Amino acid sequence: MILFPIYKKQIITVFASLTLALLFTQCKNNETTAVEEIVQEEETNIVILSDAQMKHAAIETTELQKQNIATVLKMNGKIDVPPQNLISITNPLGGYIKQTKLMPGMQIKKGEMIATMEDPQYIELQQNYLIAKDKYELAKLDFQRQKELNANQASSDKVMQQAQAEMNTQRITMKALAQQLSLININAEKLTPNTISRTISIYSPIHGFVSNTYVNVGKYVTPSDVIFELIDPTDIHLNLKVYEKDLDKLEIGQRVVSYTNGNPSKKYEGEIVLISMDVNNEGTSEVHCHFKNFEKNLVPGMYMNAEIDTHSALMQALPEDSIVYFEGKNFVFIETGKQTYQILPVEIGATEAGFTSIINYEELKGKKIVDKGAYTLLMKLKNTEEEE
Repeated sequence: MILFPIYKKQIITVFASLTLALLFTQCKNNETTAVEEIVQEEETNIVILSDAQMKHAAIETTELQKQNIATVLKMNGKIDVPPQNLISITNPLGGYIKQTKLMPGMQIKKGEMIATMEDPQYIELQQNYLIAKDKYELAKLDFQRQKELNANQASSDKVMQQAQAEMNTQRITMKALAQQLSLININAEKLTPNTISRTISIYSPIHGFVSNTYVNVGKYVTPSDVIFELIDPTDIHLNLKVYEKDLDKLEIGQRVVSYTNGNPSKKYEGEIVLISMDVNNEGTSEVHCHFKNFEKNLVPGMYMNAEIDTHSALMQALPEDSIVYFEGKNFVFIETGKQTYQILPVEIGATEAGFTSIINYEELKGKKIVDKGAYTLLMKLKNTEEEE
């Protein structure tokens, strides 16, 4: 079949027109689909209730309102004791441990015997004291005799002075040895040749409990070795780390509630007794708190969490029921039309007396915010998303 040039041109023109029409239609369909997707995406945060749903949901709205709310500072730290309440028990002369029954955690009383030790040097020290005591008594008698002779001019002043010097020397030696004996809990005044002992006793200087033991029976300890560590719980405290920006929110006497990670439901009440104004390189300072009631399970070194209520301040807030929690975030619903509600994310602060402070409150000013029925709207929104 032979086509004339004019008809061939017309066919090409028609074909091109059809092609452009198809392309236009496809583009328009794609554009319509994209618009529908955008509208659908925008409407996923909207809930529209029917009359029946509205009646059943019993929705009530409120607005932002100013409330006095105290900020709760959350911090952590550990239990500590001041140096004067942590006692290291040593023996200035060293020796062998003969007997002890102490174990970490045991309660002890002041004056209670906590160990006995033995060593030959204890015997030697007692011996030297008794010898020095006898020499002093002899020198004392000699001085009294020389003093009387000198008074009768039967002895020179020099002889009397030498006797006095010897007496003083023996007295100094005796007193020094008595002090050494007191270091190992031996009363020199009661010491006699019949009471010399190779053992000594170690006594507790405080009421408290045993923190650590470092010895066993038969072990030799030197004068620098720590035998036991004892803790006086009367001044045990909680040492918290607080950031520099929060220091001005704290003051002496403020209430502190602390708890452990292992048992967060068990609360320990206390109060701030000291605030350090020395800020370290990490930007934190130390806050020392005393416990109201000491419990023996609170041991030094234990890590604790704590909450401190600061002074109340007027804040933009909403009732607690207005805020819903979903997938790790907080939201509220605002009324945008008749029986129509939109969900918005919010940043919340402290809660007190049923009201929660709102940090990003500017976005909610003048809005009607759902108070009661917020979780009903959340369930409706989730069900709508699942159906889609």
